[in-house]
Amino acid sequence: MLLAVVLMLMPLHAASAVELTGHLAQGGLVTGRTQPGAKVLLGDRAVLVGKDGLFVFGFGRDQAPTAQLTIVQPDGATEQQTLTVEQRKFDIQRIDNMEQSKVTPAPADVARIKSDQEKINAVRGDATPAEDFLVPFIWPAQGPISGVYGSQRILNGEPRAPHYGLDIAAPEGSPVIAPAPGTVRLVASDFFLTGGTVIIDHGFGVQSVFIHMIAVKAEVGTHVQQGELIGHVGQTGRATGPHLHWGMNWLDVRLDPAFWVPPQQAQN
Repeated sequence: MLLAVVLMLMPLHAASAVELTGHLAQGGLVTGRTQPGAKVLLGDRAVLVGKDGLFVFGFGRDQAPTAQLTIVQPDGATEQQTLTVEQRKFDIQRIDNMEQSKVTPAPADVARIKSDQEKINAVRGDATPAEDFLVPFIWPAQGPISGVYGSQRILNGEPRAPHYGLDIAAPEGSPVIAPAPGTVRLVASDFFLTGGTVIIDHGFGVQSVFIHMIAVKAEVGTHVQQGELIGHVGQTGRATGPHLHWGMNWLDVRLDPAFWVPPQQAQN
């Protein structure tokens, strides 16, 4: 369930209250509302504020125990609060006997990986005012959870970057659906690491990415509805078996998708 808190910020002028709803934890996303026209900063990073005062921010896997939230109201009054961010423990996963070329790519493959990543980064640089992320999310695929957010993988004995998402094991060809409405920002069928890849923008910088699909059905620029088919489970790219990797972002901050869906479904 979402953790709802009402914070009394520390204003320089008259007192006010800002309600923050979400997960004040590593990998969590928080929404809030303030006066329309206000400015919001998380640390020194500007946060998009909607016409009705809605704003959103997220915490990465390695977020420090505290974060500074600042709200500058239209009249210039400044409110500040030091947020306490829950620190989590993450699993270590070992995968052995993996094709070595996927663990240590050749120089030509490194260039391809860089090109793929640049295409991904290009659609994560801005936040749109869409509010599709406000609906309750559903699971994009059905199956056991075979990989969790924040775990670090050791491939053939070599430590790699942490795992930023959920892996849902399912038979190849199983349907992948949109967990929430949104606009398709990227579609690729053959990225080196991620294979069949789709990114859906849910608004305010919140995006879902789905990778390793064997067939992609979404089209760039279209607005998909919750539950709409966007592809099929596969094992394309760097994958050891058929599964869907579901990742989420707030801009360039990696979030934990497990916070977005009913926890009991993670036991499928």
